Amino acid sequence: DLKLQFLYFIGYLFFNLLPLYNNMVAASPQFELPNNRDDLIFTAKLAEQAERYDEMVLCMKAVVKDNAKLSQDERNLLSVAYKNSVGIRRASWRILSSIEQREDQKGTGNASKVKDYREMVEQELSEICEDIILLLERDVLVHGGSDDRVFFKKMQGDYHRYHVEATNNADHKQAALQAYTDALDTAKSNLPVANPTRLGLVLNLSVFYYEILRSTDEGIRLAKTNFDEAVQELENLPEAEYKEATLIMQLIRDNLTLWSEDEPNKDGTQVEDVDN
Repeated sequence: DLKLQFLYFIGYLFFNLLPLYNNMVAASPQFELPNNRDDLIFTAKLAEQAERYDEMVLCMKAVVKDNAKLSQDERNLLSVAYKNSVGIRRASWRILSSIEQREDQKGTGNASKVKDYREMVEQELSEICEDIILLLERDVLVHGGSDDRVFFKKMQGDYHRYHVEATNNADHKQAALQAYTDALDTAKSNLPVANPTRLGLVLNLSVFYYEILRSTDEGIRLAKTNFDEAVQELENLPEAEYKEATLIMQLIRDNLTLWSEDEPNKDGTQVEDVDN
């Protein structure tokens, strides 16, 4: 009967989303930000180990507000905090969108309930994206050299892209393209082709072309051209950069393999980008 169907539906939602929300612990109202930069960074690292990413975000946002000129370790912490905070919402949004489509096809009347839940997650996702985009624009991007500018412009493009994945907002789509293009122009002028920051940008921009703009040929061309050029330069990198560059190049290769089969993963879960 209808009551049993509804109970089954609630159980289905619970079973699919519980593993995600076990890791998505919102910042506790009892959480107090430390008063100095060193303690903020220590607490951010502690929150990362505890997988409490919303509190990690609060710490790293306070670090930026204290002094937006970030060390490489600090910029990576900022990236990891926001990437994980938004990442769990992206995963939830995909699951709910899939369930919503299935319920709509079944005609059970539950699709509207899922839609409300999806829109709640979508709002959270959008707010996180807009928060970091603004933080980067107003505070972070006014500091640092070429590598930092490429890193943070890529990051800005990423969060516009995550916003578009859920909302298909035309303004964010255009802003993503502009941020990625600015980053690529700076990278071409200032960073070696095998530099890990430049390769991470190429990886994410190629996904943007392929998945968001549906410019599949441009996405493949960008990834393949830069991959082939970077192969020739790998041996010139310091050991630490070499390891990071080879990891990113493997992700680029994986995408090229997937795309060559002409079967793009419609739920957007293929390997795509790097945390920092």
